[in-house]
Amino acid sequence: MGNGEGIVDHGGGVDAAVARWGGVRADWIDLSTGINPQPYPLPDLPGPAFADLPDAGAEAALVQAARQFWAVPEEAAVLAAPGASALIARLPALRPAGRVRIAGPTYNEHGRAFRAAGWQLVDGAAEAAVVVHPNNPDGRFHDLPQAAFAIIDESFCDIAPGRSLMGHATRPGVVVLKSFGKFWGLAGLRLGFAIGDPDLLAGLSRLLGPWPVSGPALFVGTKALRDGAWADATRARLTADAARLDRLMARAGAGLVGGTPLFRLYDVGVAQDWQNRLAARQIWTRIFPYSDRWLRLGLPGTEAHWARLEKALAA
Repeated sequence: MGNGEGIVDHGGGVDAAVARWGGVRADWIDLSTGINPQPYPLPDLPGPAFADLPDAGAEAALVQAARQFWAVPEEAAVLAAPGASALIARLPALRPAGRVRIAGPTYNEHGRAFRAAGWQLVDGAAEAAVVVHPNNPDGRFHDLPQAAFAIIDESFCDIAPGRSLMGHATRPGVVVLKSFGKFWGLAGLRLGFAIGDPDLLAGLSRLLGPWPVSGPALFVGTKALRDGAWADATRARLTADAARLDRLMARAGAGLVGGTPLFRLYDVGVAQDWQNRLAARQIWTRIFPYSDRWLRLGLPGTEAHWARLEKALAA
């Protein structure tokens, strides 16, 4: 548990916040996640996307779109899955348990998954290594981790495609993770990708079983990954909105620690006080068990939400 109030150490958890501070879910602004608040517009879905089992042709189209969007090297394999979290939970089982080094503080599910599979988390030499690139919550970029089994979590890297480590996906033992929910803002669609060592991904595919990705996710994911114009415009908007949030928080007395255009991390002195103050105005933010000073905010999605945040910060 992340904050001592019975709320799991993740973004989200708005229902628990509602139970403590009141109101109804629709009244709340959820700034606790790093999900694009202006999602990719959903296309009309054909009936067979829901009624039929996902077919090989739809999966192949999604994989090809992913290869093109992320400039995946030909030698690397691409595996679509029901969200990056499903991949994170299964990756440790691909190698015998040993020592793993995870660059932190970072997204806690990597450590949870490796511990559950019997691995020992260490700071030094290790058989496996994990980096979140850019890091959650501070936005740091990393070099390729040096280990026989190297996981590069690029769930937030679509905001900076030029910084991707995808070129290393051809190396034995390397897996690059991609999340569809963050940049495209469709976390509920549950779509993610593992890219890299074909032998590792073959084992991962067996663990996921048949038809891991739903028909609607195959259809929407393919269309979105082919829409480069939307991606370019979205990067520009997110960058501008992140700068706007920095200015707003600076006026309120917060110091920028880091982040990405999808989320910003601030030093606010006593983070729990800031979270409580904003929650009393039905705005939910993120604090961390390893720092009592850090507050993370995602981006408001509408002008009305920006206005509410500015008013709450001035109160």
